[in-house]
Amino acid sequence: MVNEHIAHLERMNYGHIKLYAGSASLDLATEIASILGIPLCERDVVIFPNDNIFVRLHTSVRGQDCYVIQTTAAPVQQNLMELLILIRTLRQDSAARITAVVPYMCYSRSDKKDQPRVAITARLVADLIEMAGADRYIVYDLHSKQIQGFFSIPGDVMTAFYTLSDYLKGICSRMQSPVIVATDLGFSKNARSYGMALNAPLAFIEKRRIYDTNTQALTLIGDVKNRDAIIVDDEVDTGGSICEAVNLVKEKGARNVYVVFVHPVLSLDASERLAGLPVTEFITTNTIPIPPEKLALFGSRLHILSIAPLLSEVITRANEGRSVGELFNE
Repeated sequence: MVNEHIAHLERMNYGHIKLYAGSASLDLATEIASILGIPLCERDVVIFPNDNIFVRLHTSVRGQDCYVIQTTAAPVQQNLMELLILIRTLRQDSAARITAVVPYMCYSRSDKKDQPRVAITARLVADLIEMAGADRYIVYDLHSKQIQGFFSIPGDVMTAFYTLSDYLKGICSRMQSPVIVATDLGFSKNARSYGMALNAPLAFIEKRRIYDTNTQALTLIGDVKNRDAIIVDDEVDTGGSICEAVNLVKEKGARNVYVVFVHPVLSLDASERLAGLPVTEFITTNTIPIPPEKLALFGSRLHILSIAPLLSEVITRANEGRSVGELFNE
């Protein structure tokens, strides 16, 4: 009873949910709005001939609980600036609370000084989101957990693991002795979670850079012979690691190959490269929209799972002041 009273007071403080969609996440935001049974708030986003971005809200958000849904994949600079300007516009219109919902956070690989004279750009992006006026953030599957520490504002770091693993459980019955394959040792902990969820053994791909060349030598730790291999990763950018992984497990005797990843960045010719691989099924999410011309290359082998149902529940719980961790028994 006390918790319900606190939740009621928080709703009074923050007002009703107002959803705003950035240009890069319009379909995802529309799906979330449909699940929540509320309309997307209208806004104008105009790009002038000089590449400056102009944002105008159609209605007041004074005293309301606002959520800006915008992924920051390519074109990165444009999508990031649009996110920041949307947040700033809401702040200057006196929104009670603003949450930046960023399904894919750009520059997340620049999370440390791994060589001299470089910037930790992921920290800069976190600072920009906060300085633009965001009170909270919701992000999906950061490249490394330390990025959470770059934000000074509270937030929720979501994962597509439950969405992806539930789907894999549904198709495991048609697989033969499935084995989870991590694309590198750095992803081994995540791969272990998939292994536990599917009651499947693990295999790991070890990457070693050959001295004085850019070529990578790959070795496989584990057994995939006569098994169906499920290759898991957090994102696919150029597709190089996935191509090498698929070819390696096939060389080692894998039967069928399934490729599972959260963020379909698919830059350059990644779609063409992946579509040419001997893969039974590609499984990903809609944290980043895939252009129709790239979708067509995969045909029926690409299965896209929506993160909208989970995000809708998280937004509802945030608005009502309820725990998000309870969704995952945390």
